[in-house]
Amino acid sequence: MTLAKVRQYLKRYGADGRIKEFDVSSATVELAAQALKCEPQRIAKTLAFKTGDGAVLIVCAGDVRVDNKKYREIFNAKAKMLSPDEVKDVVGFEIGGVCPFGVNDGVKVYLDRSLQRFATVFPACGSANSAIELTIDELAEYSRFAAWVDVCKCG
Repeated sequence: MTLAKVRQYLKRYGADGRIKEFDVSSATVELAAQALKCEPQRIAKTLAFKTGDGAVLIVCAGDVRVDNKKYREIFNAKAKMLSPDEVKDVVGFEIGGVCPFGVNDGVKVYLDRSLQRFATVFPACGSANSAIELTIDELAEYSRFAAWVDVCKCG
């Protein structure tokens, strides 16, 4: 159902036909890289964090981790991830398929600078067996992101 939601969302950009569906799971960075036959760092993983009034999504490269100090400096709060149940309820997608497209109202999307070193990246498309290849400009446009942030560190 969520893949259909993303497909409908991306249709307005003429990108719905570019979604790739796999016979295998792409729920983790490693599995997605295997399914796409690409480097893990080019997987644009979407992480969901609690905020005082809901949630924010951080989309970052597959080879980085959120740096708690940097996160606190940007968001004035401790980096606390949503539980799997909270992700589904608050964001609108299940773990493994979380993406920055068509998220529930009130959820802000931020793109981490770790993505800017690539010409194209592969975010999920709402299910644990889907992805789409996008340029960084397309990702920025389609995600309707709030801002570029620098909240990650390597591995």
